[in-house]
Amino acid sequence: MAKFTCNFISYTLKRTVDITVIIPSPTIPESMGMGGGEPCSHTPKEKYPVLYLLHGMGNNHATWTGYTNVELFAEERQIAVVNISAENKSYVKIGGDDFFTFVSEELPDFVCGMFPVSREPEHTYIAGLSMGGYGTLVHALNHPERFKAFGAFSAAVQLNPEALISGGADATNEKPINPALDPESLAEKLAGEGKAIPKAYIACGAKDFLYEANQKFRDKLIELGADLTWDEHPDYGHEWRFWNLEIEKFLDWLPRTDGYAIAGKRQI
Repeated sequence: MAKFTCNFISYTLKRTVDITVIIPSPTIPESMGMGGGEPCSHTPKEKYPVLYLLHGMGNNHATWTGYTNVELFAEERQIAVVNISAENKSYVKIGGDDFFTFVSEELPDFVCGMFPVSREPEHTYIAGLSMGGYGTLVHALNHPERFKAFGAFSAAVQLNPEALISGGADATNEKPINPALDPESLAEKLAGEGKAIPKAYIACGAKDFLYEANQKFRDKLIELGADLTWDEHPDYGHEWRFWNLEIEKFLDWLPRTDGYAIAGKRQI
């Protein structure tokens, strides 16, 4: 597996940003000819499917690969993974920082332009934990045509980014939430317009302080006719051990149609 740490100038944010990009590449056993198969090459047969994987509050582009085995899981399943640093901006526009446009427009432009990664919605997925779960929902439900499926782990589904207080908790309830930034309102809007909600995977530990909110949101999506998979665990709260379990389950759950998945290739 190849892991790239990139620092580049964002034309949306008007400053440099950091991202981590994981790209499948030959393993040591493969390079030694173990297990047979075709000769090693750094030129892929086709572009890789991609998962844009969003971090939670207080984290950055390196946290997912630091606290979980996502690099190993992606290597086994032959899928690219992209992590970004979105600060505590909830992946939306807050003040002068337009992370919504950065994630929805510029990030795919950079990643697909620089790496052998597919631009096709059929091979594009988005997921995240906590604040990143919220960001996942807002992006997937604002632009359902861009994603084959999404995953929200312990998502902060009731987060109100326009009420964020610097250095404080996720959000206050001082301002009514903008419907364009509210996952439930977005889901209801899609259903009302007769548009399909992308296939969904939602998970939360039963000891998580966000458990009831996630259950409620799950029920809302089911009510609206979404194709939804729910997973929970009785012994976990808002913690990395749970998210490490869930990211592997999610990667196995993905409704993939790319050539790597069809071939069933899992590296050693």
